[in-house]
Amino acid sequence: MITALHNLKLISNGTVTEGKAVLIEGSRIKEIIDDAAIPADAEKNDLNGAYLAPGLIDLQIYGSGGKLFAGTPEVEALQLMEDDLLNQGTVGFFAAIGTNSNEIVEEGIAAAKEYRSKARGNFWGLHLEGPYLNPAKKGAHPDKYIKKATLAEVKDWVEQADGVISMMTIAPELQDQEVIDYLHNEGIILSSGHSNATYEQGKAFLNKPIPAVTHLFNAMPQMHHREPGYIPAIFEEKPYTSIVADGIHVDFAMIRLAKRELGDKLFLITDAVTAATVGTYKHQFTGDRYVMPDGTLSGSCLTMLKAVQNCVEKVGIELAEAINMATLYPAQLAKKVNKGQIKAGFDADLVVFNSAYEIQQTILAGSFLTKRT
Repeated sequence: MITALHNLKLISNGTVTEGKAVLIEGSRIKEIIDDAAIPADAEKNDLNGAYLAPGLIDLQIYGSGGKLFAGTPEVEALQLMEDDLLNQGTVGFFAAIGTNSNEIVEEGIAAAKEYRSKARGNFWGLHLEGPYLNPAKKGAHPDKYIKKATLAEVKDWVEQADGVISMMTIAPELQDQEVIDYLHNEGIILSSGHSNATYEQGKAFLNKPIPAVTHLFNAMPQMHHREPGYIPAIFEEKPYTSIVADGIHVDFAMIRLAKRELGDKLFLITDAVTAATVGTYKHQFTGDRYVMPDGTLSGSCLTMLKAVQNCVEKVGIELAEAINMATLYPAQLAKKVNKGQIKAGFDADLVVFNSAYEIQQTILAGSFLTKRT
C-alpha cells in the first residue's frame, strides 16, 4: 500500500515547496510528486496545509517525560523519553549522561543495552558528556567526578557498551592522543566541550580528528582581542557545532553571529533536563530555566521545535534552514545517511506541524503516531 501525503508545505534541504505530495511505501519515502499526479490507488492523507518536515533529531538530551535518565539511568526512563520525544516530533536522539560516578555511567550503559532491543526506533544511543572535561569550565558538572581519561577505562566502557555509546563530549586539550585515537577509531563521535582550549590548541585538534563542538559559547573561554581563545578557532575550522537556542544559555544575537560564521555546520540541541530531587543533578525549574541548588544554570527546558521557532522568530533564520539545523546537519554528523531530508529512498521519519509550531503528527518508519494531546 502506498500512502500519499498531500495538501502540505514541504520543507526539505533548505527549501519550502507547495503543490507537492509525498508517497510513502513501507518505511521509506517512495517519491515526491506533483499533487495532481497522486496514483488513484494510493491512500490519501490530507495535511490541511500544514508543514511537513524531516523528523527532528536531538543529539543531546538528559531527560524527557518526567524522569531524568541521566540521574537515574533506568530502562523505564528511556521508554518515557522515547514516547515523549516522539510526541514532540523527535525521531532520533542520543540520551545524555553527564559527569558522574563510574557506577551511574555503567548503569546507563547497561540500561541502554537492555532497552536497545525494545526501542521504538528513535533512541539512537548514549552521549556521555563527561567525565573527561576541564574543571576550569565545569559548568554544572561536579568537580569530584571530573577526571582525565585513561585508555584502560575508556576501553572498558566501550567494550561494556557493545556499540551503544554513540557520542562523547571531552576536553581534548587534557586527554592523551592514544585515548582520542582509540575512541575515534571505534566510531564514537568526539565532541569538544567544557574545554578551556586555547586558540592554538583548538586549531590543532578540531577536525584533526575531533569533528564536533558541544554547546557553543557555554563552558568555554570567551573571545578576547589579545587572547582569542577557542571560539575563533571553532569559527575558522568549522566543525559540526551544537548550540542551545533558548535565549538563556545563549543570547540570540550570539546565535546570529555563530550562524554567519559556521553556516551549515551549526546544529540545534535541546540539552534538556527534567526536575530531579535525587542524584548528582538536582535540577530545579524556576519558570523559564533549570538551575542547580546553588543557582548554577543547568540544562534547558527546550523542545527541538521550539528551538527551530526561536531561530526563525528571534534569530532571523529562514524556516527551511532552521529545520536543516534540527534535522539534516545532526543526521550528517551522526552518519545517518537516510535521514534528515524528505527524498526518495530516505526513511519516512517525518513531522507535521502548523504555523503556530504545534505538532500535528509524527511519522516514524512510515507509521503514523498518535497526535499529541
